[in-house]
Amino acid sequence: MPLELVTIPCLKDNYAYLVHDAESGETAVIDVPEAGPISAALKERGWTLSHILLTHHHWDHIDGVADLLKDHPAKVIGAEADAHRLPPLDIAVAEGDTLRIGGEPVQVIDVSGHTVGHIAFYFADSKLAFTADSLMALGCGRLFEGTPDQMFDSLSKLAALPADTLICSGHEYTQSNGKFALTIDPDNPALISRIEQVQKARAEGKATVPSLLSEELATNPFLRCNDPKVKASVGMIDAQPSSVFAEIRKRKDSF
Repeated sequence: MPLELVTIPCLKDNYAYLVHDAESGETAVIDVPEAGPISAALKERGWTLSHILLTHHHWDHIDGVADLLKDHPAKVIGAEADAHRLPPLDIAVAEGDTLRIGGEPVQVIDVSGHTVGHIAFYFADSKLAFTADSLMALGCGRLFEGTPDQMFDSLSKLAALPADTLICSGHEYTQSNGKFALTIDPDNPALISRIEQVQKARAEGKATVPSLLSEELATNPFLRCNDPKVKASVGMIDAQPSSVFAEIRKRKDSF
């Protein structure tokens, strides 16, 4: 059976996620921006936290770990490459490693770019990818530490996952990302339709993440760098997709 997924709003515009295996009772949280909403979600469902999975070191993804551990002892898992700036890890992982949550294997994917050492967690059986600030709904994370080539390679790995994978990203940025996407891909009917749906959801106070990878492939300009229309839009019709990505990211930075 697929794991149960719970999306938890945190802070101003962050998301944490719970995944729960009903058979074993194991429950993992992916990123801990703050402890309160996560503790409340666990209590409401009667779940016991077993694992804390951390994607990267930024404060708005890890600041609640110490407080959460006070009431919910759990194994803390994060990137070996990032261990020096994460909360103390019980298990340090790297790309290619496989974890288990309940009965389900979890692949670790290096998605450096936003930071160096950023990882994603892919639950193939449940069709879930926790991408935090790498691949985001209609966008990707700003390159605080990595290079455009690193982020392009990271997004290429995620784009190669099955199209029905649910992309569980770290922030409610979809509306602003959509406004930028329209400057790159203005005649894309799938993008126009999606932006309308996003605006309706936000007006109703609903989250716009997770999102299907198929949606991102059809509408996210950072995954469409080989599309002739996108290339033409940025005046780079003969350029390599990685160069087109770098140009789009540069434009987003000043948008």
